[in-house]
Amino acid sequence: MIPDKTLVEKDVYHAAPEVVQGAHVPNFQKYKELYSQSIEKPEEFWGKLAKEFYWKTPKTDKFLDYNFDHTKGKIFIRWMEGATTNICYNLLDRNVHEKKLGDKVAYYWEGNDPEDCMQVTYKELLQQVCKFANVLRAQGVKKGDRISIYMPMIIELVVVMLACARIGAIHSIVFAGFSADSVCERILDSHCSLLITTDGFYRGDKPINLKQIADEALRKCRERNFSVGKCIVVKHLGVTEATGATDETCTDRASSNTQSPPAKRSCYNLQITWNADVDIWWHDLMKEASDKCEPEWCDSEDPLFILYTSGSTGKPKGVQHTVGGYLLYTATTFKYVFDYKPDDVYWCTADIGWITGHSYLAYGPLANGATSVMFEGIPTYPNVSRLWEIIDKYKVTTFYTAPTAIRLLMKYGEDPVKKFSRASLKILGTVGEPINPEAWLWYYNVVGNRKCPIMDTFWQTETGGHMMTPLPAAIPLKPGSATFPFFGVLPAILNESGEELEGEAEGYLVFKKPWPSIMRTIYGNHQRFESTYFKKFPGYFVTGDGCKRDKDGYYWITGRIDDMLNVSGHLLSTAEVESALIEHAAVVEAATVSHPHPIKGECLYCFVTLRDGHEFNETLIAELKDQVREKIGPIATPDYIQNAPGLPKTRSGKIMRRILRQIARNEKDLGDTSTLADGTVIEELFNNRCRTA
Repeated sequence: MIPDKTLVEKDVYHAAPEVVQGAHVPNFQKYKELYSQSIEKPEEFWGKLAKEFYWKTPKTDKFLDYNFDHTKGKIFIRWMEGATTNICYNLLDRNVHEKKLGDKVAYYWEGNDPEDCMQVTYKELLQQVCKFANVLRAQGVKKGDRISIYMPMIIELVVVMLACARIGAIHSIVFAGFSADSVCERILDSHCSLLITTDGFYRGDKPINLKQIADEALRKCRERNFSVGKCIVVKHLGVTEATGATDETCTDRASSNTQSPPAKRSCYNLQITWNADVDIWWHDLMKEASDKCEPEWCDSEDPLFILYTSGSTGKPKGVQHTVGGYLLYTATTFKYVFDYKPDDVYWCTADIGWITGHSYLAYGPLANGATSVMFEGIPTYPNVSRLWEIIDKYKVTTFYTAPTAIRLLMKYGEDPVKKFSRASLKILGTVGEPINPEAWLWYYNVVGNRKCPIMDTFWQTETGGHMMTPLPAAIPLKPGSATFPFFGVLPAILNESGEELEGEAEGYLVFKKPWPSIMRTIYGNHQRFESTYFKKFPGYFVTGDGCKRDKDGYYWITGRIDDMLNVSGHLLSTAEVESALIEHAAVVEAATVSHPHPIKGECLYCFVTLRDGHEFNETLIAELKDQVREKIGPIATPDYIQNAPGLPKTRSGKIMRRILRQIARNEKDLGDTSTLADGTVIEELFNNRCRTA
């Protein structure tokens, strides 16, 4: 979103004295000093921070080695290669035994139903993780094996990912809103040997039969000649046996032995199928497992997890992160960006199925010994005050959410917010997409009571952690700007020719040097890694985002430049959506572009060309939306589908999406159309526009 120029030039927000007092980085001068050190002497800067963690074998020789230029050989990045550690040991064992935080709450878990809540301490989390790590080993899981995780936002999800990390297995978490096809695709790509899921969960008042979707995914895998060994199922909604009968007590949760067990869990007569050769109940396996488990000591460059993100070719990319650099960077960014103090209560609303949940609900906070809130529900259930009620309930000091959620709640006005004091809040944050100045100001004035600085963070699945971000006390804020780079991050703005632009400029956002948590490869396809991120501009990491820098040096993210869409903070591939549409028998060709949306930021506007003999009507539109939902998931459902007897193409046959974006927005200025093969399609496309768009 383009920032309001009057705000850029006029309004700068400075930190309140209470934010500055005791801050890790108290002023802009200190930020500049630390930033200069991190760029000029990265090995010294990061080496000092690395000493805050436990290394079974410390690093003794070259700390950083890399090549960003594919014309000079294979792309590679290595941080602290040869040093060994275990990330789970650093997150749990050290906090319990060395730092004496065993009785400190690691997570307050807040269920979909406000009465459904529990807490788990660091000691209890360590015990549960060790038990499930032993379960995995008993199932034959070894270091390097890939484990697929398809679960809602429950404590067991954190237990599973940390248990994988403890034994050196590589977790691949799939967002619980994805379809069976998406789950199948990810299992096949990474050759996962085990699937861990849940019977079901509620999203608002809607029950989701997750086991049924998981079963369908495994069936699709078998059809493609790949079988997952076992499927471990957490009993969350209370299904007891394979028959699908309901469990009236809704017990047997792994974490029901915590200090504050759940009061009453929503029960639903969820009918699930059961394959005794494949399916195993979580609680049956955990019953006899030991709560002592020796960690697997891993090289700093060993893989930690794979997380799939949409690719411009339509095939999701398995972004691979490694143990040491990811630990170092997520821990450091969490500490400094949120100015974390030991008494803080932190809440990131992101689902762990996305990178934000990985980095800033699991690994980053736990590495700092933080207390976090983990939320299963949605912002509007059972009422639109839910988020603010939770903030007061747990005395949340740091709140990190998406602009989509802010815009959604803005439409209900200030009253639902002001029903609750929110007096505990000190720091606010946003993630997932650029925040428009109007939403920024509402967040600052209404939610934060004009006293909480907003950390508008820019980063990606590929970067692993914050790249461009304010620091609460050090950097004055401009609404809508991601401000300045974090330590160790060296950005540049390039024009189409690959030339670096100085001063005020707008162009491609790239990074010139590696940071510890940069992705190391695309799983199983290093060539795609090189061509996607390093080929366009040799010597630079290409983000795919546009950026502008103002006269004060502030950075403003302007959105995707490549064939990607950012819908409610979720990156979607136009090719992936188009592929799903074309699978319908009526569609011969499809094109997808972004369209402004008051809440989502962007939504999907799709053009479809039909085969002869098919009629474009409401029934077909509904079928096409269902097709996309089935193939990708609800997040990819198009808001608009337009009949397009023809599409604007170049003489070489390439669809001109630039022109389609203008048509979708009813903008008559199409710019240069000299390369358009057939100009007669334009008027018809304007005439066929979705009138509500």
